[in-house]
Amino acid sequence: MIIFNVPLFLGKETEYIKQAVAQRKLSGDGEFTKRCNTWLEANIGVAKALLTTSCTHALEMAALLCDIKPGDEVIMPSYTFVSTANAFVLRGAKIVFVDIRPDTMNIDESLIETAITKKTKVIVPVHYAGVSCEMDVIDDIANKYGLLIVEDAAQAIMSKYNGKDCGSLGDFGCFSFHETKNLSCGEGGALVIKDQRYSEDAEIIREKGTNRSRFFRGEVDKYTWVNVGSSYLPSEINAAYLLAQLEFSKQILDDRLASWNYYNNGLKPLYDRGFIELPYVPPHCEHNAHMFYIKAKDLEERSSLIRHLRERGVASVFHYVPLHSSEAGEKYSCFSGEDNYTTRESERLLRLPMYYGLTQEDREKVVDSVSTFYL
Repeated sequence: MIIFNVPLFLGKETEYIKQAVAQRKLSGDGEFTKRCNTWLEANIGVAKALLTTSCTHALEMAALLCDIKPGDEVIMPSYTFVSTANAFVLRGAKIVFVDIRPDTMNIDESLIETAITKKTKVIVPVHYAGVSCEMDVIDDIANKYGLLIVEDAAQAIMSKYNGKDCGSLGDFGCFSFHETKNLSCGEGGALVIKDQRYSEDAEIIREKGTNRSRFFRGEVDKYTWVNVGSSYLPSEINAAYLLAQLEFSKQILDDRLASWNYYNNGLKPLYDRGFIELPYVPPHCEHNAHMFYIKAKDLEERSSLIRHLRERGVASVFHYVPLHSSEAGEKYSCFSGEDNYTTRESERLLRLPMYYGLTQEDREKVVDSVSTFYL
């Protein structure tokens, strides 16, 4: 059976974990956390990076930094993971969903402006499948109305838009290092910050509302409770595991791109004959091969294809159920405009196995198994 995902393990993770244990500093913000933060700052091009326990927590920190209050409105796509919305609902915000583009599955930037009201405070673009949203347009809208941008870049580590890294394009960027992501530490994430003026507040929020980070730098003689916050620091063991993968990130990216390109080329005959749709990557975007998906004709065909692949030993999955159609979505959100594509496209999309180390034999089997369903 070709399973859908294999959590990444290169080997050096064990060496770094042993070093972390030997240093007797496991609670966070030790050497390995700092090295990960430094790598992210240098490679993404941001003023500040802070490892977190998850992308969910990075989003929650971003909501606090945006000073979200009850009654504020936050614009985002409905086709996303629940954490994108939850982070702002926890602060009392109302979520305003807008439709997606059917080509990239990202938020339709042309619909954002009509969803803005006097209560709007933040726009949250989600870079689906590691393909960037149209950030120049979104940035212009945010500047015009004085809004903040929080990038949900959970799937977009090392992806680029016009040569700039996803996560560095808004005010805040949020990454995931969950075991299903390109770079992983089992459970983990990071908040990256474009403007240095938010850095101290972010440290305080991340350190349970205290100025503990300043104390450890010798800037104050004791630390105390200075604002709201929570415990968002990952263990040094998680950071050690992640650092080993950050250091080999180019190798990991190249391997995943090889699988992605093989799928794309191998399935193109089906696309040419109108059987399926393939992922679209705009020419000014560089994706990270986070996932490979195809689109069937409709929900019924997708369900049949999933069964067909399972019978041939290939795992495949669909993705999000749009949030606006959920029980909580009906309570905490509204949909601006028409749902022309969000539900329809989500019911057609099917994800194929994608992970580091996928063998050529397995790639061939996946392509052949999809092809035999249609031909």
